[in-house]
Order: sequence, then structure tokens, then C-alpha cells
Amino acid sequence: MHLYAKVLGETPVGLNGAGVVVEVDLERGLPGFEIVGLPDMAVRESRERVRTALKNSGFPFPQNRITVNLAPANLRKDGSGLDLPIAIGILVSLGVLPQEKVGDKVFIGELSLEGAIREVNGVLPMVLEARRQGMPEIYIPEGNGEEGRLVDGISVFTPGNLKELVGHLLRPCLEPVPHREMELNAIGESDIDFADVHGQKVVKRAMEIAAAGGHNILLVGSPGSGKTMLARRLPTILPPMTKEEALEVTKIYSIAGLLNNKRGLITERPFRSPHHTITLSALIGGGKVPVPGEVTLSHNGVLFLDEFPEFSRDALEVLRQPMEDKYVHISRVKGSCVFPASFLMICAQNPCPCGYLGDPVRECTCRSGDIERYRRKISGPLSDRIDLQVYVPRVQYTDLQADGKEETSAQIRTRVCAARNIQLQRLKGLGIYCNAAMNHRQVMYFCRLDLTGNHLMEDAFNRLGLSARSYDRILKVARTIADLEGSGVILPSHIAEAIQLRTQQNQ
Repeated sequence: MHLYAKVLGETPVGLNGAGVVVEVDLERGLPGFEIVGLPDMAVRESRERVRTALKNSGFPFPQNRITVNLAPANLRKDGSGLDLPIAIGILVSLGVLPQEKVGDKVFIGELSLEGAIREVNGVLPMVLEARRQGMPEIYIPEGNGEEGRLVDGISVFTPGNLKELVGHLLRPCLEPVPHREMELNAIGESDIDFADVHGQKVVKRAMEIAAAGGHNILLVGSPGSGKTMLARRLPTILPPMTKEEALEVTKIYSIAGLLNNKRGLITERPFRSPHHTITLSALIGGGKVPVPGEVTLSHNGVLFLDEFPEFSRDALEVLRQPMEDKYVHISRVKGSCVFPASFLMICAQNPCPCGYLGDPVRECTCRSGDIERYRRKISGPLSDRIDLQVYVPRVQYTDLQADGKEETSAQIRTRVCAARNIQLQRLKGLGIYCNAAMNHRQVMYFCRLDLTGNHLMEDAFNRLGLSARSYDRILKVARTIADLEGSGVILPSHIAEAIQLRTQQNQ
């Protein structure tokens, strides 16, 4: 009997994987089963799952004192994915499996009581980490097979149960899952399209600019004016994701347990629409062990905040940092993680509590104090970070009955992609991919104005009481408008439109 065994496993850490060495030692004494090395509750509970799975798979379970050490000891181990390497380690220590058969292989999976290998969260980043470490083979659950297929340079096996896996290790009989190239499918037809929206030409223009430059946008209008309908169509005009962006998003959803494993790679930009009762930690991320929040789940996609002023003040204020830095740093007693949060934010709200301030048909019933309190729910610093603030008017009956066909999302997306390509060439080598991500120095370099444009900007700055941040953001929007028109220079008309689209809802 081998009294000692060593098996390799993986555990998720933030949005990445980390290698874990599972050491199993058997010694004489009263029967016991101890797991050390900073295991969380799910790892501690693996004792009973492993014990029962081994017995129900027809393997012996040692009547000895079992000590399992998870190294490195200073790294917290989370989830149930270490069930499988612990069970393999016990079989090696019993002599059922030779140590040399498992020495350079990685095992990930949760065990059912009958010995089946169940899927776990975070397999994609863990397979990527195993490949980075130079491991030749990795064994993952069948349910995570689509994730494993995305990674080349490592043989990925998907045994269905513990007995099948042991049989393969003794006498290889399984074939590795074939690698699938990360191909991004062309954007197909969606159930929603901008062609469904009648009228609202100014708002559609603003959303096209937002998509082209990655600018945050606020829609203000009375109930039924189409704010939500417009917001939900924003992803249909965004450029397709690159392979790198798709892999990033897929890793996030894998860790969060939201990945559709039948599909594998996520090729569509995320669209997240949390309810206004969402908690601070659910929005920004957190928990005892930090997990991604909505701002990270919308990374490389769209975060839609409907009924914007109804969100708690704390939840809204915490958005300021990720809107600027494009990441969030979550620190807790049990861990500290940095999560990406590069999203395009679109917000929708009514102009007042009753919703009909400025409406040409229905009269507003709010008192002036109520309106002021409602508007104060959105702080100045947060509002300053929203590039486009657009009023959404009531749709006219003639627009609803118009025979002329509205522009489709595909037509708008063509112009958006052309503008993004111009930005990619201009910003090449800077590590940013759209105008909204430019810092002040880059704005000063790429957004130079002529004499007329300078005078127009100066007049607006003084007359409207704009901040330095507003000045930068107006220039970024003007640069995007110029890109949409294929202009190499920012014209006064581009500046004028950018100013109008930023201040329209206050007029």
C-alpha cells in the first residue's frame, strides 16, 4: 500500500485558475478524514461525497487516518472541483492506481454520491491555467466539455464517472475532446431591431454615437415614450466582439456559473438590466469570497439601468470608479480580486416623479420640491460622467402610421463599425479601442479644434458652467461624430451637436 500520493488539481481565484497540489497521506490510527490547506465549506464537505462515491463505484475506502493537504497552504480553495483529485489521491495511496499514471495530469470535478463527475464553475480559466503551467492532460466533467474544447495545446478528457476515469488511467480508452477554434459567428437576425422604433430620429442618432464611441448615455422622457425599447436595441448596433473580448466574457460567465455549456464561447455582447432594488454587492461585486457583480457581467457589453433615480444612492455612487477606471477592486477578509468592468452604460428615467414634466399632452402633478428631490438623487459627479443626456419626446401618431421604413440595426451597425475601425487605427498601440476610453492627454492630442471650434467651445463652457470633465467628454463625443462622418478634423458642427446632446435633457 502506498501511504502517500500527490495529485494535481485547480481552484478558481478571481477570474483565473490556480494550481493546487493535493497530497494524501494514510497512517495507522483511528479512522478519520481531515482536509487542511485553507479549504472552504464546499471543500470540507467533499469528505462525505468522496467517501460515498468511492464505495458506490466499487472501490475500497481505507479504514485509516486520512490527511489531505491542499498546497499552497496560504491560498484559499473554493468550490467542489477538488472532489475528483482528492478521490484519485486516495486511490493512489491505496495502490489502486500507480502514482506515475497521475503525476502530470490535472483533475477537476465534483463527485455525486454514485460516482458521477458533475460540472463545476470556472472550468475555462482553470484549463487555461493548466495549459500555462505546461500540463499535457486535464480531466474535466462532461458538462464542461464545451469550455474545454476552446483551449488548444492541452489534451482535454471528459470522463462521465469515477469508474470510467480509473479504467482509462490504467488502460487508456478515452479520446480527448477535439479542439474547436474560437470562431465568432456573424451577427444573425435578432428578435429586436431598431426598425421597430418609429420616429425618435434624434434619440436614434444619439444612440448611434454612443455605440460608435463607447459613450455612456441617459434617456429622459415621459412613460411610454420608448426609452426601454430603445435601450434594449443598443446591443444590436454594437460592433461584433473580437476573439479576445469573447474569451474574456466567457471566462467571467464561467466563474459566475452563468455559462451556457451547450454553446461554449459567448459571441454576443452582454446586456445586463438589474432591477433598481439591487444591493450594492450584487451590482459592484463582493461577498465573503469576492464574486463578479453586474458591472463585471456587463464587461464588453451594455449595462442598462432603468428607473435610474430609484436605485439606492450608495449603489449609484459606487459606479463612478468603474466608469472611469474600467475595473473594480474588491477587497474582503477572505480575498482580494480585481474584476474588469469596461461597459457602456445606458440609463433611463422620467423627468419627474409623476413622469409628465414637459409633456405636451398630460399635465405634471408634482410639486417643485418633489421634482428637485427627484433630480438630486443623481449626484453631480455621476451625472458629469454621462456623455450623452437626451430627451425622449412623446411619439406622434403620424410617426406610428408612417409608411416609410425605418433604418434597421444592420444599417446602423455598418456605420458604427466603420467609425470604430477609424478609432482602432488612430488609437493603435495605446491599449484602448474607442474614443470614450481616451485620457486627458490623448484628448488634447487627438481632438484639436480650429479657431471657430475653440470659440464655440469657450462660449459653451462659460455659459453652461461646464466642468473640466465635461469639456473632455464633449470633445470625445465630437471626435466620434467626426469619425461617423469620415472627417479627419473636428468641425464646429460636430462640437455643436456634442454640446446639444449633452445638455438636451436640461433644456
